[in-house]
Amino acid sequence: MSEDQKQLLESQLWNIANVLRGKVSADDYRDYILGFIFYKYLSERQYLYANDLLETEEVKDYLQLTDPELLDAIKEESLQHLGYFLKPEELFESMTAKGNASTETDSNYILEDLKAVLNHIEQSTMGTDSEEDFNDLFSDIDLSSSKIGRTPKARNEVVVQILNHLSKIDFKLQDIESDVLGDAYEYLIGKFAAGAGKTAGEFYTPQQVSKILAKIVTTGKDKLKSVYDPTTGSGSLLLRVAKEVEVSEFFGQELTRTTYNLARMNMILHGIHYRRFNIAQEDTLMHPQHLDYRFEAVVANPPFSAHWKGDDHPLYHTDERFSQYGRLAPKTKADFAFMQHMLYQLAENGIMASVFPHGVLFRGGAEGQIREYMIKEMNVLDAVIGLPANIFYGTTIPTCIVVLKKCREQDDNVVFIDASGEGNYIKVGNQNELREEDVDKIVQTYRERKTIDKYSYVASLAEIAENDYNLNIPRYVDTFEEEEPVDLDATAAEIQQLDAALKSNDAVLKAFCEELGIKAPF
Repeated sequence: MSEDQKQLLESQLWNIANVLRGKVSADDYRDYILGFIFYKYLSERQYLYANDLLETEEVKDYLQLTDPELLDAIKEESLQHLGYFLKPEELFESMTAKGNASTETDSNYILEDLKAVLNHIEQSTMGTDSEEDFNDLFSDIDLSSSKIGRTPKARNEVVVQILNHLSKIDFKLQDIESDVLGDAYEYLIGKFAAGAGKTAGEFYTPQQVSKILAKIVTTGKDKLKSVYDPTTGSGSLLLRVAKEVEVSEFFGQELTRTTYNLARMNMILHGIHYRRFNIAQEDTLMHPQHLDYRFEAVVANPPFSAHWKGDDHPLYHTDERFSQYGRLAPKTKADFAFMQHMLYQLAENGIMASVFPHGVLFRGGAEGQIREYMIKEMNVLDAVIGLPANIFYGTTIPTCIVVLKKCREQDDNVVFIDASGEGNYIKVGNQNELREEDVDKIVQTYRERKTIDKYSYVASLAEIAENDYNLNIPRYVDTFEEEEPVDLDATAAEIQQLDAALKSNDAVLKAFCEELGIKAPF
C-alpha cells in the first residue's frame, strides 16, 4: 500500500466533510458523506467490471452501452461477481452530470432520481445470495430530510455539492490495493467519531486498541477460519484482524441500524466479498443470530455497563450461554452477559479479547459469582490488561481488556498488565493515545507471559483464589513509587541556614528603613 496515496485520499475525503461544516450538523452529514462515498465506490467497481466484459464488444465504454441483451448479460455477471448491478445511467458519474445540468430544457434537480438509483441498487440483489448484505443499505440517506435543507432546492444544492466534490477524487480502483480506499474510509469514520461525543462508542474503537485485540486473538496463527464481533459497530475490529492474518469468514451482529449499515459498507469497501461476511442486525443478548457457530477469534468493544432484560426474560434461566453460572448479570450492567455470550461462541482452539470497564474485575454479587466460576470451574481467564483512562471517544473512564481461552497452554496462571501509567501513552488533544511502541509492549508481554517490574505480573490461580477472585490490577501489579528517603540532619541544617539568611535580610531591611526615616515592617 502506498502511504502517500492513502494520506492524500484521507485528506481529500476529510476536506469534503469540512466543506459542509456550518451547513449541516456533523452527526447528520456523516451518514450522507459516507453513504455517497460508498455509492461512488459501487459505481466505479461496476464501471470497471462492465468495461472488462465489453473488451471484445463493439461498444467498449459502459457509459455508452444501450444494447438490452448486453445489459442483461452484464447484469447477470455483475450480480454473481459483485453482488449488485447499476445501469449506465445510474452510475455516480451520470448522476453528477445531471446534477450539474442547468439549461432551459434540463433541470439539475436529482433528489428523486438519486433516491430511485439507491433503491435500485438494493432491489437488484433481491432473490440473490447478496440480498441480505444490501437490504436497506442506504436507508440512512434520507434525501427528503430537513436536516440537510429546509426546502427541496436547498437539499438538492447540498447533495449536488457533495457529489461534485467526490467526483474530483479518483479512487484509482484499478491501480491500488483495496485497503487504500477502505482505510481512508475508516480514517473518515474515526474523524467523525472524534467529534461525536457520547455516541462515538457506538460505532468506533480507537485504532491502537483494535490493533491490540487483533494481535492477541491471532497469537500463534497465520490464518483464521472465522472471526466474530457480537457488537460489530463499524466493523473496524473485524477488519483489523484481517490485517494480521488471513481470514476466511467474518461474522458480526449490531443493534443500531445506522451502524449496521456502516459496517456492511465498510466490509465491502475493504474488498471483502459479500459471500465472506455475515453481519446481522439484532440485539445480541436477546436475539443472537449465530449461536450454531463457534469462532476461532472473538473481538469486541461492547457498550459499557449497558442495561439488558436479565431476569425479566424467562429464557435466561435455561439459556446455555448463562444457565451454568447460577446467576445472571445485573439488569443495569450487561458486561458479564456479553462476556458469557462471547465465551459460549468461542471455539475450543479460539481466543477472545474484549474491552470492558474496570468494574468487571472486582464488582461483587452476581458478577463476583460469575467471575469466580469462570476462573475456578472453567479456568478460561488468560489475561487482564489495564488501559489508560480517556482513551475512548465519548468516555473518560479507565478500561481493561479481558482475554479468555477454553484450552489454555498456561493453565495455572493469569497475566496481569498495567499499561495505564504515565510513560505508556501520550496525550493528543483531549484524548490519551497509545503509541506503536506501547501497543508492541502490551502484545509482547502478553505473548511472552513475563513479569516486568511495575508493569506486569504472572499470578498463579492460587494467588487469585486468595484474593477471592478479585482481579483488580493493583492487587497484582505494584506500581507504587517509593519516595526518596529524607535526610533529617541535612534538612535541619538547611532550615538553620535559611533562618540565618532571613535574620541577615531583616537587618539589612531595617537599616534601609532607618536611613529613609520610616518605620520597619516588623
